[in-house]
Amino acid sequence: MKPLSDSTWDMEITPHNKMLDLKLKEVWQYRDLLWLLVKRDFVSFYKQTILGPLWFFIQPIFTTIIFTFIFGSLAGMSTDGLPQPLFYMAGITCWNYFADCLNKTSTVFKDNAGIFGKVYFPRLIMPLSIVASNLIRFAVQMLLFLLMIVYYLAVGKDFGPNWYILLFPFLVVLMACLGLGLGLMISAMTTKYRDLAFLVTFGVQLLMYATTVIYPLSTAMQKFPAYAWIIEYNPMTPVMETFRYGFLGKGSFSWEGLGWCTGITMVISLLGMILFNKVEKTFVDTV
Repeated sequence: MKPLSDSTWDMEITPHNKMLDLKLKEVWQYRDLLWLLVKRDFVSFYKQTILGPLWFFIQPIFTTIIFTFIFGSLAGMSTDGLPQPLFYMAGITCWNYFADCLNKTSTVFKDNAGIFGKVYFPRLIMPLSIVASNLIRFAVQMLLFLLMIVYYLAVGKDFGPNWYILLFPFLVVLMACLGLGLGLMISAMTTKYRDLAFLVTFGVQLLMYATTVIYPLSTAMQKFPAYAWIIEYNPMTPVMETFRYGFLGKGSFSWEGLGWCTGITMVISLLGMILFNKVEKTFVDTV
């Protein structure tokens, strides 16, 4: 009989998951599951609703009306010479996509604990499906935004798109990655610290006021120069300003700001996926 150390094994099970092993190859192999989850999210969210997908239009329209009345008419905040509804619609369209990705990704462990505990698949598939399904809502709201542009151009308003509109796909990727990265970091921490889940909802709302959703960057720099750096270095601010500048031709655009946003987004996305990969091995024991 051979010594145990000299035995030949048919199969050897060893812990091979490393912190930087994000299983991106497995994610690609499970792309069909990603599509099914996107379809499930879309159908289940509007199932048994009367208006269904019309809510895609209703929410930004009513929000734009309220912002126009409160911040435009009552507060008299500048919109860089743009029609107020169009200015606010641009900000709402971008912010809704980022906020939805962040909010829904931040609770991915808690919302899907039952599925995670029963069957194996790359866990990163779930937050990626959230980001992808939110693209449908974003596309519908973009259609509404483009219709508003056509209307205001038809009535003779002085604005117009420029070549920076070609950065739009890159801006969508930045918003998706930033929302995904922050959401993954929060979801990894909420498995042990449940209090963070309560902070996310109103924390995202407060963050909106530190982003140029309801006011242009030029106004913040002019009225609050001592504190404007907080808004300027908010990674969503360059995205918002570039989006408006490309589609509407008004606002502040800076390659340095966009470069800063790209760099910090890459760091946050990588950290989020590393934390998520680390926690997903043991989260079932704590959720």
